[in-house]
Amino acid sequence: MMRLLQYLTLLFTAIFVCFNTSTAQSQSKSSAITSDMVKKEFLHAWNGYKQYAWGHDALKPLTKQPHDWYGTSLLMTPVDAFDTMVLMGLKDECEETKKLIFDSLSFNKNIDVQCFEVTIRLLGGLLSAYQLDGDKRFLILAEDLGKRLLPVFNSPTGMPYRYVHLQTGNVQKPNNNPAEIGTLLIEFGTLSKLTGDSIYYHKAKNALVQLYNRRSPIGLVGSSINVETGEWTNTSSHIGGGIDSYYEYLVKAWILFGDEECKTMADESMKAISQYIADSTCGGHWYGQVDMNTGKRIGTTFGSLEAFMPALLCLANDIPHAKRIQQSCYAMWNLHNIEPEEINYTSMKVTSRDYVLRPEIIESAYYLYHYTDDVQYRKMGEKIYRDLKKYCRNNVGYASLKNVITKEKSDGMESFFFAETMKYLYLLLEPTGTISLDSVVFNTEAHPIRKTW
Repeated sequence: MMRLLQYLTLLFTAIFVCFNTSTAQSQSKSSAITSDMVKKEFLHAWNGYKQYAWGHDALKPLTKQPHDWYGTSLLMTPVDAFDTMVLMGLKDECEETKKLIFDSLSFNKNIDVQCFEVTIRLLGGLLSAYQLDGDKRFLILAEDLGKRLLPVFNSPTGMPYRYVHLQTGNVQKPNNNPAEIGTLLIEFGTLSKLTGDSIYYHKAKNALVQLYNRRSPIGLVGSSINVETGEWTNTSSHIGGGIDSYYEYLVKAWILFGDEECKTMADESMKAISQYIADSTCGGHWYGQVDMNTGKRIGTTFGSLEAFMPALLCLANDIPHAKRIQQSCYAMWNLHNIEPEEINYTSMKVTSRDYVLRPEIIESAYYLYHYTDDVQYRKMGEKIYRDLKKYCRNNVGYASLKNVITKEKSDGMESFFFAETMKYLYLLLEPTGTISLDSVVFNTEAHPIRKTW
């Protein structure tokens, strides 16, 4: 009798354990984040934009007010968001957005615009829309914009001014930075390839070469340079904002256009970055700040924009280093379950507390998943999705954070939230491979460009 009771107890225990294990596994599967869930959140934010900011550049999600960059709309959010809608299969939204763009978008406006931002968001968005959708009106708009931006290159050095007037072509702000000088070739080059007019490629490529030729004897660029004199006005060198996408476009221009000169410039630049700017200290792998001429370390801060580097390292075929940097980026995210704009990596203390819905850490997770097939990078994406939804979502969209520690929101939802943050999350978690890194090159705003020429 005793043995029978023991046997029944063991049997019921085994059944209970199996049942709960099965239930836990089921709950685990059901709690996994899917690309459809990302699509739902995209629509949540998009519908908020439609309701409160339709036809404007962006939505201010806390006050539910529209925002235009230059006092008049250039449809930043619709153009930036369009190719994400295409990739997500949102046909109704695509048709509605196309109508808005073709009915309302004009570049014949009495405004000065920042060439870099307009290029990566609008020119890149229109070119990608044309390739994905096929409607030639996208290309006509892109060419009109490209022509209006060309005067920025009319400096004594050939490097672009920062601002240009869309009607007069008057330029201003000769003190520019490597990112804004060197992040034009993907878009201008693609415009040349699709229209047959080589001037766009020539101007953007020359600017890139002129900047590279002014690097220091140890191969680094500084933070700012005067495009009229060619003299550096800030000699701090790093891979963060103001320099970051210069390096990105050296590599991507080689991949997209087969430009061997870009490959040479990229190889030499990556060597210099690795030798002088990389910093493996304090139990992590980071990139700080150094003097461009001596390589002497002058800063130990790292931020959300630097998190693009693992993706670039993947393209440069340095997967081991990409993995190490991504772990540091993820550690920065997990300090407060939302990455700050900047930390001091020697103390792991936050030095800039805001978060503006940046995508770079997700972008790098997507690249690493593509090149390694390691599920840990999808898990990173799931964690980031949950944190974004928990701390940044409100009833009409997603808001930036003023303080990642207190999670106080600020009244901004940049167009790149649709173009990059949601797109990279969707692609990272999408199981069927909507688009492949083997067939496209993403510009720095995540607009996919295909080599169709």
